Amino acid sequence: METKRIKETKMKHRKSLVLGIIVLVGLYSCVPTREIRDENTSVPENYQNQSADTLNTGLVQWREFFKDPNLVALIDTALVKNQELNIMLQRVDMAKNVIQAKKGEYLPFVNFQTGAEVEKVGEYTRNGAVEKNLEIKEGEEFPEPLTNFGLGAFATWELDVWKKLRNEKKAAVYEYLSSVEGKNFMVTNLVSEVAASYYELMALDNELAIIDQNLEIQQNALRMVKLQKQAARATELAVKRFQAEVMKNQSHKYEIEQEIVVVENRINFLIGRTPQHIDRASDNFINTPIDILYAGIPSQLLQNRPDVRQAEFELAAAKLDTKAAKANFYPQFTIKAGLGLEAFDTKYLTSTPESMLYSVMGDMVAPLINRNAIKAQYKNATDRQLQAVFEYEKTILNAYIEVANQLSNIDNLKKSYDLKDGQVQALTESIDLSTRLFQSARVEYIEVLLAQREALESRMELVETKKDQMLAQVNMYRALGGGWN
Repeated sequence: METKRIKETKMKHRKSLVLGIIVLVGLYSCVPTREIRDENTSVPENYQNQSADTLNTGLVQWREFFKDPNLVALIDTALVKNQELNIMLQRVDMAKNVIQAKKGEYLPFVNFQTGAEVEKVGEYTRNGAVEKNLEIKEGEEFPEPLTNFGLGAFATWELDVWKKLRNEKKAAVYEYLSSVEGKNFMVTNLVSEVAASYYELMALDNELAIIDQNLEIQQNALRMVKLQKQAARATELAVKRFQAEVMKNQSHKYEIEQEIVVVENRINFLIGRTPQHIDRASDNFINTPIDILYAGIPSQLLQNRPDVRQAEFELAAAKLDTKAAKANFYPQFTIKAGLGLEAFDTKYLTSTPESMLYSVMGDMVAPLINRNAIKAQYKNATDRQLQAVFEYEKTILNAYIEVANQLSNIDNLKKSYDLKDGQVQALTESIDLSTRLFQSARVEYIEVLLAQREALESRMELVETKKDQMLAQVNMYRALGGGWN
């Protein structure tokens, strides 16, 4: 008889196990799956009209790339005091803290708990009637009201069977690495922005010097025209035209001075200080040599550019988030345990084993009906993964196009500068020539005026082209991924 009962019990256990397996298989078969295409990281083997040389200026440290000591000092200050960069550093630190939090989620949680309570139940209830007729000890009734004291440690541990928690922790690691690359990309942009503003400031200084030189020439021409008028060799119209030209350039001088203030304060903002003078050596700006930059090969952008690596880590995190979201469809296994002491009087708390309590429990929870929220979460995760794929591909394409544009820009600016330099020399000589011809009454005053105006415009354009060349150097260095290391 006893053997038959044992067999029946075993059969019930087997049926329960088979039923559990069937339920699990059914749950597995109902899990949705969405296919996500792989990212396309292909780029051309080399840039248009460029050799496949792997020498890359983007690998040069910014202290070696920028040789002006005043500019180096400004960048140094910006990397320490720029508020936006310091805000980003805090975001990086917060992303690092998330890793620690996620790491703790797949370890057991152990909490210490202590408490006290007092309870009075009605006599005409089940509990009240039982307590009224029970004795704690012989001749000792239940205390009324009944107190209860307890202390103990209680643990909860979710078994990471489907690697959901570990995938979330790995995703947090990739998010942290992405934030680091985001900080590096901000450093790259900050370095280039400080350098670009510095060169713009030097260009404005040179334009201001050209205006002053041209004003001196025009004022001399105005005195000459006034003398010519006294000698009846010029008219009042000529005098007024020259006066108007002088006033026009004096007005332009104030505009440039205001631009200098604005650019100086922009640099002061970038380096985190109140408005003050920016030290610079602008005298030799026009003769600043243009260094040869080496673009390397396009595939190097995948490693050199922080924004490309940032998008890559974001994509890796999105893939893991998708796996973690899919694991929500599977059963969740949890173990709970507790160990402590409990008694209605504190003097009995240490009376063991009578006051000792302990518990161990394992449970499994699986979504069965109305899984819409889980499905929506999974669909959003897959959509974010696809979004990250497109973002990664877009960042790679943008990086390649930026470098290609700057390569063309540098080449065209060099040709333009050479032509404008010749134009400046020719027009500068025309000022002296037109002045001598006017003094000998061989040309009209308007020829002198036009010669001065065209010479001024050509010199200003030459400075602008030089500035564009320097900015193209900075932009090329940034496009290649330089400045953050």
